Amino acid sequence: MSDEELLLKRASRNDPAALAQIYDTYAAKIYNYIYHRTGDHNVAEDLTADVFLRMLEAIRKGHPPRVSISAWLYRIAHNLVVDYFRQRPGETTIPLDERLVAADVNVAVEKRLARQQLLAAISRLTPDQQQVIVLKFMEGLSNAEVAQILGKTEGAVKALQHRALNSLRQILRGK
Repeated sequence: MSDEELLLKRASRNDPAALAQIYDTYAAKIYNYIYHRTGDHNVAEDLTADVFLRMLEAIRKGHPPRVSISAWLYRIAHNLVVDYFRQRPGETTIPLDERLVAADVNVAVEKRLARQQLLAAISRLTPDQQQVIVLKFMEGLSNAEVAQILGKTEGAVKALQHRALNSLRQILRGK
């Protein structure tokens, strides 16, 4: 039995240490993912809490993940973000974090402008392409993990990534 399977088994018995370990391992990553998608710290905090509440409910009902814990939690987060935007039809962009830390003001300004251009370009992609870009390049997940989270095949994720990167190149060259 793998470490993850043992951890899930302990969590299903309501072992506080196992539940805390899952939370400590994944909470910041899930928060960052949700924040990158919503651009709102309060919403990210609320939805992150909801992710872990849903995890607890599923484990207690005897429905542990059929994939890795990470992919399972990201999938829950993805579904909550989709629901969040469904309730707010006018909001469809990715308002990503624009905090910059740099000693040189000129470098900071250049980075901020480049980042703003990139964020504007990303906002012009399809929602699926945006998801792939965020999960792959901002969250650092593998194609297999992204596929599990989005409920797509790895081939579909690769195709989405390819189209998204081509679109980003065209958009950024056009500026």
